[in-house]
Amino acid sequence: MDVTAAVATEIGGTFDIRKLTLADPAPGEVLVEIAGVGLCHTDLAAKDGHLPFPLPGVFGHEGSGVVTAVGSAVTKVAPGDKVVLSFDSCGHCTQCRGGEPAYCQEFMAYNFGGARQDGTSPLTADGEAVGSAFFGQSSFATHALARERNVVKVPDDAPLSVLGPLGCGIQTGAGAVLNSLDCQPGGTLLVLGGGSVGLSAVLAGVVRELSRIIVVEPHAARRELALSLGATHAIDPAAGPLAEQVRAIAAEGADYAIDTTGIAAVLQDAMQALAHRAKVGIIGVPADPEAALALNLIQAQVLGVRVMGIVEGDSDPDVFIPELLELHRTGRFPFDKLVTTMPFKDINEAVAAQHRGDAVKIVLVHGELS
Repeated sequence: MDVTAAVATEIGGTFDIRKLTLADPAPGEVLVEIAGVGLCHTDLAAKDGHLPFPLPGVFGHEGSGVVTAVGSAVTKVAPGDKVVLSFDSCGHCTQCRGGEPAYCQEFMAYNFGGARQDGTSPLTADGEAVGSAFFGQSSFATHALARERNVVKVPDDAPLSVLGPLGCGIQTGAGAVLNSLDCQPGGTLLVLGGGSVGLSAVLAGVVRELSRIIVVEPHAARRELALSLGATHAIDPAAGPLAEQVRAIAAEGADYAIDTTGIAAVLQDAMQALAHRAKVGIIGVPADPEAALALNLIQAQVLGVRVMGIVEGDSDPDVFIPELLELHRTGRFPFDKLVTTMPFKDINEAVAAQHRGDAVKIVLVHGELS
């Protein structure tokens, strides 16, 4: 079928809205008419060459929409079902079998390979292959093919067009608190960065009934938003040394810290603001692939600090996304407050707006389904 997609043709360039041909679903694939797709930092990092992906290619990995067709082997969903698309995973490695698909041993091949696992591309332009299957979906388009494994069915009454970010950014931030660090009620959480991932961590911190949620963010508007979402304190990093500001709020330091900035110097400063037995989660992807954290070994040993990398909030999407939707339904996880919608055709304007900090999470929406 013919689809309209936002195509990246060169590293660092803009997106071109083009007509492409999308293949019919293979036996284990699901065809989804996209209602909305989140604009994520990872999409832009790949477009700008910081992550591997073949160009010309179609990104987009926070899609949501309606199933229009399924392959012959699919049993999980049927045409007419509303779905969220999440990251892909192999399903058969040790991590997948153990319920940890975010650490799939084939994660890079399934999410950044630019084609199906058999090497074919479901997207073509005039018969030539286009980089596709980004995070198992390439949902910067009117329609996307996903694998049955990375499709999550959602209730019919869910707000379809804004659900896409649950598939990546929102589940990453929330999962960091609820799954990875397993923050305990009454603790102190330090969130570095007030973007969509960091603010999703704030929402989860409220759910987990933390006593202090401290957000470090240079943009005043985002600090105000963080406070409105339940953060107890919002710090301007320009106002003074980070550790001093944190300890003025929590003298013993933070029990949990999450870095969403990917800036080693920011995380380095935060290490001085930790409590004994603190847990630190690294989420942000650095622009410099050689970036490293200089950890004072004696300090880490004396404090008992535990540092962990976090992918997708240690989430199993089939389990965690419905949990987040139930929290949203009961008013306890208002992630939609993070979302600004824009027409899909305005994707380049959306990229510029997100770079300027005009919006926290932009979702690009299509037509009637939105």
